[in-house]
Amino acid sequence: MKSVDTYLITGGAGFIGSHLCDELLAEGHRVLVIDNLSTGSRENIAAHFDNPRFEFHLGSVSDMALMRQLMERASYVFHLAAVVGVQRVVQSTIRTIETGGHGMQVVLALADDLNVPVLFTSTSEVYGKSEKLPFHEDDDLVFGSTRVGRWSYACAKALDEFHALAYHREHRLKIVVVRLFNTVGPRQSGQYGMVVPRFVTAALEGAPLTVYGDGSHRRCFGFVKDVTWALRQLVRREDCYGRVFNVGSGEQVSVLQLAKRIREQLGSDSEIQYVSYESVFGPDFEETVDRSPDCSRIREAIGFEPRTSLEEIIDSVAKFQASRVA
Repeated sequence: MKSVDTYLITGGAGFIGSHLCDELLAEGHRVLVIDNLSTGSRENIAAHFDNPRFEFHLGSVSDMALMRQLMERASYVFHLAAVVGVQRVVQSTIRTIETGGHGMQVVLALADDLNVPVLFTSTSEVYGKSEKLPFHEDDDLVFGSTRVGRWSYACAKALDEFHALAYHREHRLKIVVVRLFNTVGPRQSGQYGMVVPRFVTAALEGAPLTVYGDGSHRRCFGFVKDVTWALRQLVRREDCYGRVFNVGSGEQVSVLQLAKRIREQLGSDSEIQYVSYESVFGPDFEETVDRSPDCSRIREAIGFEPRTSLEEIIDSVAKFQASRVA
């Protein structure tokens, strides 16, 4: 008989968290979600409200008492709660730092006390301005000046990684760190600058596709279902605890190429407009040129391979966006 576990997902009403809910419940497990709905949405998890194996708790990961109640019942914890999107990071630097640091302290302290395995989602942003491609987990991290608010998120996540790995070394906490590279798919909002849903929505509406800068910066887009499969495998593996893993796709594309592909694939007449970074993010903003992951470590650990092409990703996002206005 297959064992049934209880999973706590912080930020579980968000884009990635809600897909984790779907898959864990489909596997027959129990799922607890805590989310303050600052960027998550009840709509993302509404399909599960009548499921007796699902619970939603409106609250903050900084609430030690509530988190203890939830983590006492958890077999595993996915710690996804974070400030979402470059725009929010730039506009809310204090919140970016405090959300990560304090929330991480609560999760680590309780996990250590209760002996609960944790998967912490970090970000490709921690590689900063490094030009050594593709990024490997053991590469040096290169941050910009502290006067540039954009790097606060990278630094906060890097500090959380140091904290997590120190708990593993010193207390043998079962924790795995995952650096996500531009995860995309249905339910992702373009509200905070995420480029794929932003471009797809504009193309479907016949509105201009707004490209920041000259669009030459390159990204690799990983499909959310591929990513959440990897997260579920990693959190359960003893040999993965105390390690850092990149999770993403190896298919690199410039943002301008992406805009053109979306426009062509969706048969849109939308024009492409160029705007300066300064007009969107304010003065002193810095963008990374290339962001490509070396996924050899996770491939060797769990056999991870991205299964979804960029064309399929665009199609899935377009179908989801179209269904919302149908």
